[in-house]
Amino acid sequence: MKKNLFFLPFLALLFIVFTASAEVKLPAVFCDNMILQQQTEVAVWGWAKPNAGVKVSGSWNGKSYTAKADANGYWKVKMQTPAGGFTPYTLSVTEGKTVTLKNVLIGEVWLCSGQSNMEMPMKGFTGQPIEGGPEAIADSRNSSIRMFTVKRSSQLHPQDDCEGSWQEASPVTTPGFSATAYYFGRMLYKTLNIPVGLLHSSWGGSRIEAWMDPDALQDIPEKPLPQKEEDIKVANGTPTVLFNGMIKPVLGYGIRGAIWYQGESNRQEPDLYVKMFDRMVTNWRKLWNVGEFPFYYCQIAPFNYAGWGKITHSGYIREAQAKCMEITPNTGMAVLMDADSPDCIHPPKKKDAGERLAFWALAKTYGMEGMSYKSPELQNMQIEGRMVTLTFDIPGAPGLTSHGKDIKNFFIGNKQGGFYKAVAAISGNKVFLFSPAVSEPVSVRYCFDDTSGSEIFAVDSNLPVASFRTDQ
Repeated sequence: MKKNLFFLPFLALLFIVFTASAEVKLPAVFCDNMILQQQTEVAVWGWAKPNAGVKVSGSWNGKSYTAKADANGYWKVKMQTPAGGFTPYTLSVTEGKTVTLKNVLIGEVWLCSGQSNMEMPMKGFTGQPIEGGPEAIADSRNSSIRMFTVKRSSQLHPQDDCEGSWQEASPVTTPGFSATAYYFGRMLYKTLNIPVGLLHSSWGGSRIEAWMDPDALQDIPEKPLPQKEEDIKVANGTPTVLFNGMIKPVLGYGIRGAIWYQGESNRQEPDLYVKMFDRMVTNWRKLWNVGEFPFYYCQIAPFNYAGWGKITHSGYIREAQAKCMEITPNTGMAVLMDADSPDCIHPPKKKDAGERLAFWALAKTYGMEGMSYKSPELQNMQIEGRMVTLTFDIPGAPGLTSHGKDIKNFFIGNKQGGFYKAVAAISGNKVFLFSPAVSEPVSVRYCFDDTSGSEIFAVDSNLPVASFRTDQ
């Protein structure tokens, strides 16, 4: 009899443990305060008892969506979302017990990824402030801008979940959030008047191959895949490890598009970078399965890389990044040649970075007409005697400007491969170049080195011309 009395509490305890473990579980990205992408079928997934039936419903329409968990307990549904707005909703998931997510908004969601210049928070890095950061933080209280940061995770195998939570923007939460992503989201919110969700996943110093799925690297022998833990020599640089740990857990979450700020760590392999960028973007789009979503990115800023390993100046990787926009469809590049930070690899002008990315999104993704969003690009070059005329792809009026400053960063090349400083003058959308040292010009270079900053800008947008060369 005493044994039975002892056994009853033990059975009760087992029942409690079993019941708790059998409750439906959602990945971290599905939680209170999240924002769901508007006017689409968003995926919602999680885990329950094997073969159990799961019901998911949103308070915006009262509809229920059902799924059956597989043998491992994984389930997934797709549910329709309405037009975005400021009404908070709930999302409920039921399998035995009900899990209810509160304060859910519907709006525009963007993935934000890259290396340290994307990771750099609003409060800055040690000794490296964000220009205007304190004022922006003080003014950041906005319950309609929501932010999620994926915790750093380098993994040999793809992960199902990550650490993180959705937070409303405020002076408490924005200091630790990506500055580039925040300024991007703030501009979208102000212009579109709709909630904005920023899904941030970046790691300082990371290489592009670390963010790529194994399938995207299969025929790139320069980037061998790790086979065991000992193969992960660099936690943020080994192929696939950040995709496995920081992209895979949120892969499929409803997004409008992605922004990207990376390239410094791959500056010594510009030709291969173009191939890997195209592979990564194409592969992400395929895996997300929401169409050819827009992908906007920052061209890296001028910086003195002397002493940072093999000498390959950053003009080549900036050139490669410009080629990415030509090769990979539905992409756009924000030029940061006026970052004015030659001695700090983390330019403080993150407002420029975020807002220039937002210009691309507003014009190309959201269809805002009349917006200048793209830096001027060289359209053609004419050589007449000693004179070189460059024409850029913007209207002659209002054209280009140097803001009244001297233009010092043009060089003219001769047949022997030498380059000599040029005298430059602007008229409309043209730049006229001459060098007394070159009798027969054949090519031109502009800011094509590590540190030279842009001196010419579009009048209507004040966007800088990127570094370029006409020789190959």
